[in-house]
Amino acid sequence: MEENNGLGTIGIIGNGSFGTAIAKILTDNDHIIHWWVRNTESVQHLLDRHHNPRYLTSVRFIPETIKPTTNLQEVLEACDTVVFTVPSAYAQSVIESVDPSLWMSKNIISAIKGILPASNLLLNDFLTEHLGYNLQQYVAISGPCHAEEVAAERLSYLTFSGLNDSLTASVANAFSNTYINTTYNHDIWGAQFAAVLKNIYAIGAGMANALDYGDNFLSVYITNCYREMHTFLEMHFEKVHPSNEHPDFHTSAYLGDLLVTCYSLHSRNRALGTMLGKGYSVKAAILEMSMEAEGYYAARGMQSISQNYNIDIPIASGIFKVLWENMPASDMFVAMEKSLI
Repeated sequence: MEENNGLGTIGIIGNGSFGTAIAKILTDNDHIIHWWVRNTESVQHLLDRHHNPRYLTSVRFIPETIKPTTNLQEVLEACDTVVFTVPSAYAQSVIESVDPSLWMSKNIISAIKGILPASNLLLNDFLTEHLGYNLQQYVAISGPCHAEEVAAERLSYLTFSGLNDSLTASVANAFSNTYINTTYNHDIWGAQFAAVLKNIYAIGAGMANALDYGDNFLSVYITNCYREMHTFLEMHFEKVHPSNEHPDFHTSAYLGDLLVTCYSLHSRNRALGTMLGKGYSVKAAILEMSMEAEGYYAARGMQSISQNYNIDIPIASGIFKVLWENMPASDMFVAMEKSLI
């Protein structure tokens, strides 16, 4: 059935928790996937035992539905559409590890919730600026959608953003099933920047929880984060991407994803913040975690972007100071308390 989905043959780049969740969704929907996996041990485990040995280990795959390999070129040559799930910190090196022409004809679906740290660009902007990629072939995924709940088949929601309605609708349809509801829009930049910012704010939510701030404070904190996100996106659209199609902020891709990332125990960014609030150093907290917290590099990227465009994001800037300038989390929150409304 892999040729009958409107997307051609589908590949997945990356085998972390969300990459594995996407593999589950697509194979449950009868799509055969070519799957780029970093190491040979994981490939062999998927071939022999039919599950990912490190992430979402409860998810079992029908052997005929997955074609795992460590050969990225092989996946790109075999596929018409690729879902990019590699963490943003490693995305550029993965892209540059093969001939750039291999990416150019592909539909690229981005599941990255971060900024490429070497360039401080979203994936779509990196592809267009550095490879001359056609943005009509690009679709971004946003949540709220934790991989762990996908594995348990708890009802989740995905939003797909792209400029090509036909492609975006096909992608949304390919992911839709009994436990995944989908919708789509044109909001590439807004939805992706919202996903970047919510990860930074979730680190702050974890810090606040560890510092024994209660639910009352956290609700005020998240309200102010949402206001800051709204302000940044409105000003960014005005200065960088002027358009008549401004995002609808009152949707699950914005407020819903922010809420679940700040509150959920599945949130790795919240977990990173919790460790920092408990007194771990940034280096020790990152080493302790088995998964990438996108908000770490995103905080530095957004600090640079906000300064370049003169857009004030004081909450995200405070979290940046904790992550990158050794400011104690407790001092940052004391300084923040009186500014929240």
